[in-house]
Amino acid sequence: MIGYELFRQKFVSYNQQGDLGYTPEGPRQCPQIFFDPILRRHAASFPSVTLRHQTQLVSFAPDAGGVRAEFTSSATSRSETVAADYLVGCDGFDGHVRKALGVEYEGSGMLSYSVSIFFRSKALGTLHDKGWGRFYRLVDASGHWSDLIAIDGRELWRLTLFHLDPDTDINAFDIHSALVRAAGTEFSYEVLSVLPWKRRELVAASYGSGRVFIAGDAAHQMSPTGGLGMNTVIGDAVDIGWKLAAVLQGWGGPQLLESYVIERKPVAVSSVAASSDTYIYETSLPKNTAIGESNADGERARQHFAAALSGRRGAGNERLHETVKLNYCYENSPIIWPDETTAPLRKSGELAASCRSGARAPHAWIGDRLSTLDLFGDGFVLLRFDRNQDASPFVDAAVARGVPLRVVDIADADIATLYERKLVLVRPDGHVAWRGDNRTNDAGLIIDRLRGINPVPRT
Repeated sequence: MIGYELFRQKFVSYNQQGDLGYTPEGPRQCPQIFFDPILRRHAASFPSVTLRHQTQLVSFAPDAGGVRAEFTSSATSRSETVAADYLVGCDGFDGHVRKALGVEYEGSGMLSYSVSIFFRSKALGTLHDKGWGRFYRLVDASGHWSDLIAIDGRELWRLTLFHLDPDTDINAFDIHSALVRAAGTEFSYEVLSVLPWKRRELVAASYGSGRVFIAGDAAHQMSPTGGLGMNTVIGDAVDIGWKLAAVLQGWGGPQLLESYVIERKPVAVSSVAASSDTYIYETSLPKNTAIGESNADGERARQHFAAALSGRRGAGNERLHETVKLNYCYENSPIIWPDETTAPLRKSGELAASCRSGARAPHAWIGDRLSTLDLFGDGFVLLRFDRNQDASPFVDAAVARGVPLRVVDIADADIATLYERKLVLVRPDGHVAWRGDNRTNDAGLIIDRLRGINPVPRT
């Protein structure tokens, strides 16, 4: 999709599927064009980034000093070798990097075979009295057979069909019948793309090591049901990104990159399981032949189905998914200073703010337009809720080691109560790395552990 050269040829990340999803038949053959220009413009805004479109990775060779990767342009057939310090394969399920590393997937494999039809229709949104929605669950006597997604709220749509025969000939697939079945009537449309794909539940046994890693869909495959896929992908990128930056800037220790798989693989396992569970439930609800009838039996059948779907996708299940997205904690990571408290027991699906070491630093408004979350992302941040606490040992230890750290004072009693300690040290990715009161004698040990030089914590 896009080849990036980051950190002035020190870090290479790529996706080998071509330029923004374009194919020889034209850009409409791939719906990724609806999103990727935004990503492309943002990536290009960094002076350290070079974009290489329609470029495929041919081979790579890591050694003690870095990685040499050979790329070939599909547009010009010209080959190029890039010398980098690290390589991250973000090249999806069938990507070259994972296979070259000999990394296998773990999990049950394929859940189902699906087909997604991307099309344009201004008429479709006017054919019913339900109003505009993000998702439309399509149900008939056969059960929940498809989802219709409004992409732009105007004319772009995606219809995804479930549980097709894996031997389906996509070239002979009856697109028209599927669209009419979804709408319940004939309507005008323009097909943009028909994409067969496999719904999987897999997690890579390893995320790489040394100079070469994998991330995103190359590291895990999950059903899109529940919307956990992109969230997990972004989490991978943020985690490996700040750690690579730390190593390249010279302050990251040997255990920093080792912590990548330790932190991210359990998140992937939870996300894959939650996604599969939701998909299986939604597509296995009891069938009712009366559900499409315009009578009392049909109305009862529709209400019963809606209640069953709501019971799963309603408050309880949505909280479960938000818990998977937001409540994961890296407390067992070797670069997190152990918390002195015991993790609280919560009911399944309970979403509650936590400031334990390893958890996401909780959101709170500082004034009208600034959140605590806005403070994080550029180096470490030491939140100080009591100005009588001496932060200089942490500052001095960070400066001596080249670790980017700044102190932010917050004079708000409610936020101090939420964060529970007078000093809270937050990582670049917004996760709490350490919290405590009057532990400044340990500042050097704490900073060392957080940057991947792991001493034994004092008791």
